[in-house]
Amino acid sequence: MVSTSSPHTFHIPVMGLAFSIDSPLKVARYGISSVLSLADDKLLEDMRQYYAALYQKPYTPITDKQEDYRAKRVTAYLNLVDELVQEQLQKVKQEEFAPGTQLTKYFELLPDASALRVLYQQMLQTTDEPYRQFLQDQLREALVPGSIDVNIMTKVDKTNYAPDGTALPSEYSDALAALRGFALSTVRSSIVFSAGMNPRLYSYLEQFPCFLPTPEGEFEKQVIIKVSDYRSAAVQGKILAKKGVWVSEFRIESGLNCGGHAFATDGLLLGPILEEFKTNRSALQLELWAMCQQALSNKGIILPSEAPQQRITVQGGIGTAAEHTFLLEHYGLNATGWGTPFLLVPEASTVDATTLTQLSQARAEDLYLSPISPLGVPFNALRGTTSEQLTNVRIDKDKPGSPCIKKHLVSNTEFGEEPLCTASRKYQRRKLEQLQNEALAPAQFEREKAKVLAKECLCEGLANTASILYNLGKKVIHKPVAICPGPNLAFFSGIFKLQEMVDHIYGRFNALNQTYRPHMFINELKLYIDYWKNKKAEQLESLTDKQEKYLQTFWQNLQQGIQYYKQLLPNLFTAEELECRVVMLEELLEAEDQLLEAALVRVH
Repeated sequence: MVSTSSPHTFHIPVMGLAFSIDSPLKVARYGISSVLSLADDKLLEDMRQYYAALYQKPYTPITDKQEDYRAKRVTAYLNLVDELVQEQLQKVKQEEFAPGTQLTKYFELLPDASALRVLYQQMLQTTDEPYRQFLQDQLREALVPGSIDVNIMTKVDKTNYAPDGTALPSEYSDALAALRGFALSTVRSSIVFSAGMNPRLYSYLEQFPCFLPTPEGEFEKQVIIKVSDYRSAAVQGKILAKKGVWVSEFRIESGLNCGGHAFATDGLLLGPILEEFKTNRSALQLELWAMCQQALSNKGIILPSEAPQQRITVQGGIGTAAEHTFLLEHYGLNATGWGTPFLLVPEASTVDATTLTQLSQARAEDLYLSPISPLGVPFNALRGTTSEQLTNVRIDKDKPGSPCIKKHLVSNTEFGEEPLCTASRKYQRRKLEQLQNEALAPAQFEREKAKVLAKECLCEGLANTASILYNLGKKVIHKPVAICPGPNLAFFSGIFKLQEMVDHIYGRFNALNQTYRPHMFINELKLYIDYWKNKKAEQLESLTDKQEKYLQTFWQNLQQGIQYYKQLLPNLFTAEELECRVVMLEELLEAEDQLLEAALVRVH
């Protein structure tokens, strides 16, 4: 069954397509959970071939000519990772408690207050040899691997076609095939759904008994929903509960202070969102379980006697041990997620040398909320990547756009029934021709043209780092890399060991650079104020009643968030940290002034 007893109080979220693609093979043996993406089946197949050779395991290719190849590739890669992690853990258990061994490292990485760490310290201080041996046996027995969790971005779900051009049934779409691949694998872990609802995907979950509880309330595989606010959690939780599917964890992510795609709330800030979860957590769990019970009873399934566990975690912009501890203690959360800082840890993530250097030297001005995603969702990115460079070279040669090979992000149908990716050469050529025929004013034409040319191929850009690092697939001269760190990267410089970053999370090491770093709540607030100002500026010329209402609601939510943080200050900082409290109050008052000043700018 799924182990929910990870000894750590943090996890590593999914990062791009490749940056966490093999993170479980790097950190699971130390009890650290991580999430890999199932979006790119070709990458999964290449990684399986690489690791099968590295560990001398049998490998039979799964080609795209085989029926249901996408699901089969997902299953095969996850099975291999599962097998290797189990073998790694057995090796760790057989090592000695000596300096430099992985067994020692397992315990030295643990949080100081964890029961296992306390037992480990007790063993070290024991001089009675038989008792010391007894404690060592207990410690070895207690080792558990981190979870091999997987991610499906629900909106990335294109229809696939048979060789004769006919559309395949919906269960062969990208997301459903990936779900099936996970469901049929040997891993006992969780699937993380992100980017909102996909009704056909959620309905498909019902077909797999592995997601249903046993009479003891345990699960072979669990469901995690990534959400940006409480309402989204309640809505999605109820939709799944009515199907008899239990959400084992709501994973809250800051709308803007995160890596990758940024799904902004309507000005709702992380603190007030967490407060709403804290207030309603028990009631929501009971309501969802009542719905789930009814659905499971209708299916004739024997019910557990009580509601299964429902974890609440948070991620996005966390940067200090104090923030980590406060989130766990004040809001009663089960864990936090740390993504962006682990891009600087080669022992935990997969980043090619060129990009790693760029990341380690990045400053605040190098990180921006970009328009490069073909999905049309704002995307946190790094300036000057090799993907951006290649995009600009193509524009300069008057050959904009990318050859669309993987087609994971095809969705635009304005030029016919066949969906196109807005980063593709085919789409951009047609769109630019269309703009030229519209007789737009020169300034407007340039603005519209810039929007078209901004898109980058993320299918290749977010996967190529693994191809470069492990020399996968065919040799190609240009293997551009796009990367999606959150703004939090600005406060970390250099390349770190796993021990150092984990020690940073637990307050035993400082990985921050010398840049002044406001509290994570302030950093997010600033991002939201800038976002609101930009939205308002964009709509100045032609504001509709609906847009005006949206901007007003956004503004009010920000104001309420500021008032909430003012009241929270005594909880955030102790009496001995009075200076920190004063500084944050000044930052909140400054943000308040900014909002009031911006609100006075006439919108008409």
